[in-house]
Amino acid sequence: MQLQHIKAVVFDMDGTLVDSALDFAAICRDIGWPAGTPLLEQLALLDDPQQFSRADNIIRQHELNGAAKATWMPGAEQCLHALRANKMPLALLTRNMRAATSLTIQRLNMPIEHVLTREDCAAKPDPAGLLLLADTLQLPAEQMIYVGDYIYDIETAANAGMVSCLYLNEHNRHFAPQADWVFSHFDQLTQALQQ
Repeated sequence: MQLQHIKAVVFDMDGTLVDSALDFAAICRDIGWPAGTPLLEQLALLDDPQQFSRADNIIRQHELNGAAKATWMPGAEQCLHALRANKMPLALLTRNMRAATSLTIQRLNMPIEHVLTREDCAAKPDPAGLLLLADTLQLPAEQMIYVGDYIYDIETAANAGMVSCLYLNEHNRHFAPQADWVFSHFDQLTQALQQ
């Protein structure tokens, strides 16, 4: 797939732009949920205020710890700066909370203006966030690409009518057939978007 028609790029954060070392199995273990439990979806099902508060606090603490340790993925920082130099609008859509997202952006000095977290819109794979960003940037979704590392990212892009792009790692290759475009190093994305 060619990417010359792309006019803006939306990124996922954890596992895509940054390694925040979030251990989802450890989060589940700390809460007492089975490994692999979708955190936000399970949280939404809790109707006991004390259970909800406890689980929510554990998730938030893990996210803040991750933000305090987050480091750039190889080539991601250079990619963002190269795209910005080419006047490409950049945005971020994450299932992370606003406080941890803001801390990560500030610590790493990310050149991204438009940011949506789970407090701003329905969580992925709901397309609301991507559609809101398309509206904000005044671009049709078809002229935007969503870059992520997980099946939710691919599904969110598809649900919004946007090109999906999977950043490959050793854990997600089985999702590759569902993505419109895949890459294993950010240099490849930079090159594809600058042609």
